[in-house]
Order: sequence, then structure tokens, then C-alpha cells
Amino acid sequence: MHARISSNLLLALATLAGVVCAEDKEQPDKTVSTTSSVITPCVATSTSGSFFDLRPDTAVAVAEGEKAPRGIPVEDYLAKGWDYGANFTLNICSAVVKKVDDVVGVEKAMWRNVSAYYESKGKVYSLGFESGKLVPRGRKLVLEYTGGSPCGSPEDKKKDKRSGSVHDGAAYKYYGDDEDDTYEVTPAAKKEDAKEGTKDEKKDKDNEEKQKEKDKEKEKEKSLRHKSAIISFLCGPDPDTPTAASFVATDQDECVYFFEVRSQHACATAEPHTPGSVGPGSVFAIIFFIAVLVYVVGGIFYQRTVAHARGWRQLPNYSMWAGMWNFVRDIFIILTSSCARFLPSRRGYRSLSISPNGRQRNREDENRLIDQLDEEWDD
Repeated sequence: MHARISSNLLLALATLAGVVCAEDKEQPDKTVSTTSSVITPCVATSTSGSFFDLRPDTAVAVAEGEKAPRGIPVEDYLAKGWDYGANFTLNICSAVVKKVDDVVGVEKAMWRNVSAYYESKGKVYSLGFESGKLVPRGRKLVLEYTGGSPCGSPEDKKKDKRSGSVHDGAAYKYYGDDEDDTYEVTPAAKKEDAKEGTKDEKKDKDNEEKQKEKDKEKEKEKSLRHKSAIISFLCGPDPDTPTAASFVATDQDECVYFFEVRSQHACATAEPHTPGSVGPGSVFAIIFFIAVLVYVVGGIFYQRTVAHARGWRQLPNYSMWAGMWNFVRDIFIILTSSCARFLPSRRGYRSLSISPNGRQRNREDENRLIDQLDEEWDD
């Protein structure tokens, strides 16, 4: 019976712990409204629980006269193009520090948001705008910049040719109500009808041409591609090695550019505890407190109702706890008594000697003390 109740209590404890953990996961942080809607830039957590924070690798601009923050880069990252013929400048999760002008195919208002670019023949080509959305893929992190300078050229579709005319070879015949005779259309009527048909055909053709031009423009806008950059981060565990970027390759149309960045901050770590949320230690403390509470309350209920115990014996496993208390008390007494002989003796007491002469002197002293007490009592 007692074992069954204990198993039920453990089952209830496990269920309650699961509810506590579920509530902790479902409760959003006060600083972040929802996990899905608000994303911290340059920070990512993988499905396995690995935490990545690349914010220390983001280069920041420092005004003249101000001191650069310690451990934070203040210059953009340079990647050699090698056989590509141009070098690349980029930043991580932010726009480049160096100011860029006359970016090909990018509006002037968006120049300040360029996060990667290269120069070729005096022209600046953007590889995309700033983005802080890190995507963990296995042991690697991927960051993508999109919306750069135009690239590629869409193929123009062939125009459809119309064949024939609506009125070619047309003949109109009128039939009387009571007569079966057939009357041909006069030449003047044919000429008038031909003129009207030509006007309608020309108008329809112009409308179709205009609609085709509009569709063609829309199709060009949809099919127009822009340069983009895909950055793959590798773990560099050596803290003395600075963060370095390298160019890997580009596609045939020179629209997608691939880079690799090696950094110590790209190594997986444990997610830090955020203020206001329940950490692992707090969850463990809550579960432990609930376990002790269930054990004590459930044990007292069982001992009182089933075993009909009273007093301290209502506590669960009273004999075990009492034996542990007696054991601790005996150990304490043994230790204190062993250490007491090393303490200095008090005044008015002398240690007893085990020699015969010393024993005799002690007896004389005792008799003298007794006589003195008797005299004081008589007085």
C-alpha cells in the first residue's frame, strides 16, 4: 500500500514538473513580445539548443576623437577576389562602415544599407543590404544579403503574330420575309463596311500592343535578378586569431557570391540566462521544493490515516530520520569529547595524579576542604 502511494506521488510529481517546465517555455520574455515575431539580430539558437552570438564581430563606426570599444572591430572585413579580378568589402549583420557612393542599380537612399560590395572599373556593385537573420545549418551558420545591384539579362519573348483578317472574303446576304430571292450588297455599302472594319481592327490592334508592352514591362520587373551574398561561418576556437573573411566562388551569372568567415564566436555555446526568466537552477529548485512538499504531506497523510500514528511518528520514515539524528548526535559528542582534553584546565581544579604520593596529597586536600566547609557551616 505504501509503495503504491509512493509511486502515485512520484507520478504526480513528474506531471507537475512537466507542467512547470511547459509554462516556463510558453511564457514569453518581458523584453521580447514573441519568439517568432521578434528576432535578436546576429543571434541564433539551433534546434539542438546550441547558442550563437556574432554581435562582437560586427564592425562599428567610431566618430573622430572617440575611443574605439575594446574587442569590437571598427573596420570592414576585406576578402581577396583572387582570380575574380576584384576584392570584396563586407560587414557582419550590419551595413559597411566605409561610406559608398554611386552604387550601380541601387537608389541613393539605400546606399547606407549596403552590407557587401566590390569595385570594378570605377563602379561600385552592391551584393545586398544588411540583415541580422542567422540560420543554423548543422554545425555552420549562414547569413544572406539580398537586393544588391542588378545582374543577368532576361530573354525577351517572341511576339505573337496575328494571321488573317476578320473581314477577308466576307459577303453579306439579305433575305426577304416573303421572297426567296437573294440580293447582293451594293459596292458602296461594301466600301463603307470595309472602312469601318479597318478602323475597328486598327483600334483593337493598338490596344493589344499597349497591353503587350505593359505585360512585358511587368515580366521584366519580375524576372530581373539582383546580386546577393551568402556567408558561411566556421568555428575558430583560437581567441588570438582575428575574425577573417574569404571569397569562395560565384555563380555563372555573377548573381550569387559565396564567402566563408572563421570566428571564435561561431562556436556553439550555452544560451545565457536572461533577466526575468526562470533559469535551469530555478527550475531545479522549484522541482526539489515540490518533491519535498509532496513527500512530507503525503507521508503524514499516510501515517495518520493508514498507520494511525500520532506525534512525531506521523512523519514519513520516522525511524530512519531518528536513527540519522542519533548518529549525527553521537558523532558530535565523540568529536567534542576527544577535543576537550586539549583545552586548558579551569581555575580551582587540578588534575589528579595516579602516583601513590599524589593520591595521598589529594586525600589530605579533600579532608582539609571538608573540615573547612564544616567550620563555615557551624558558624
